[in-house]
Amino acid sequence: MGQIVFVPKESDANEPRVAASPDTVKRLAGLGLDVIVETGAGTLSRIPDEEFAKAGAKIGKAADAAGADVVLKVRRPTDAELKGYRSGSAVIATMDPYGNEAAVAAMAKAGVTAFAMEFMPRITRAQVMDVLSSQANLAGYQAVVDAAAEYDRALPMMMTAAGTVPAAKIFIMGVGVAGLQAIATARRMGAVVTATDVRPAAKEQVASLGAKFLAVEDEEFKAAETAGGYAKEMSKEYQAKQAALTADHIAKQDIVITTALIPGRPAPKLVSAAMVASMKPGSVIVDLAVERGGNVEGAVAGKVVTTANGVKIVGHLNVAGRIAASASLLYARNLFAFLETMVDKVTKQLAINREDELVKATMLTDGGKIVHPNFANAATPAAEPAAAKPAKAAAATKSAPYRHVEKPEPGAPKAAKPAKPKTAAKPDAKAPYKHVERPEPSAAKPTAPKSRGDA
Repeated sequence: MGQIVFVPKESDANEPRVAASPDTVKRLAGLGLDVIVETGAGTLSRIPDEEFAKAGAKIGKAADAAGADVVLKVRRPTDAELKGYRSGSAVIATMDPYGNEAAVAAMAKAGVTAFAMEFMPRITRAQVMDVLSSQANLAGYQAVVDAAAEYDRALPMMMTAAGTVPAAKIFIMGVGVAGLQAIATARRMGAVVTATDVRPAAKEQVASLGAKFLAVEDEEFKAAETAGGYAKEMSKEYQAKQAALTADHIAKQDIVITTALIPGRPAPKLVSAAMVASMKPGSVIVDLAVERGGNVEGAVAGKVVTTANGVKIVGHLNVAGRIAASASLLYARNLFAFLETMVDKVTKQLAINREDELVKATMLTDGGKIVHPNFANAATPAAEPAAAKPAKAAAATKSAPYRHVEKPEPGAPKAAKPAKPKTAAKPDAKAPYKHVERPEPSAAKPTAPKSRGDA
């Protein structure tokens, strides 16, 4: 009998996706793993138990998680679910750890090795594992569909004997993966599309899809992209200039779709109440960032709000989950691609290489501890003896400019300078964000809505 991979039914009533598909079950079996899928796990994604069984999975119950070596999920496990997991098992899911540090600590306490799929580095070998891109791509498409449904008018221009129906004007704010797909979908539906983003690379991408780009192109704009291809948080001054530029533009639009997110931070406010009030009755705004506080003033998570001037603000949660059948197939493939890298092809056993860059980037907890650098320091601020701090700080200074590195480089500590620990440690706090790497060539593909960008 091989090691067991367990796929549970998501406990969140608002989560219809599932972390496996018949295709990935076959592939997992091909790696020598035994797959157990909880009864009804795929029902809301249009995958009946019979399809999983035909692919080689055993249909089980929630209690089967206790014997699993690997648990594949969509959402972070709850405290109740963790009680049923075996200590030492690997849990792979979208963990949403920022602002949920207590939940991360609970996973460490449970002894599971937890991997956050949203932390997957944006490098060539990890593209097939990028859950942010696969799910944001579908969210961008669905945002246009939702907007069209609320708009209750035709999107393309139509010339008839009875007269001409003008094309709808759609403005996309935030041109990452979701934004690019929203542009492509709106263009296919015949709308006149404009878009804005703080990242310079977005300008060419927008133009390649047949839309017009709108932005304040100053010096800050030229350096507004992180090494991973995400948008940086802009200064208050830049935000004010951008708001002034877009305010008049928004007043003329029929539909506005906002997608701007900054990893680990609240969503930036892009559309003020005054901008909403300037729009025509019947106009629609779709806020894809509503789960992170929203880009639109007045947006309410999980609701469609109609303002006093007749503008609808759409705040659907889990937009990718609104097309769960498609989203689950892509998400399942993302998880399989990652898990495959951790299975020994000879022994058919899980063999986690903790030095692998994918593992280092995504591992949250391991061996009863929080190990990800973004959370480990906050969880154990006094873990290091005071005497060891100067040397470790000096080591981190050399390795930190491009990413957090858990192990100092050989020879980095300098015993000759023990009297200046504060000076040596200072750059460590700033260096990871001061230097910006250029994205890989694969990071921006103007003609492909699935190109790298902020999700």
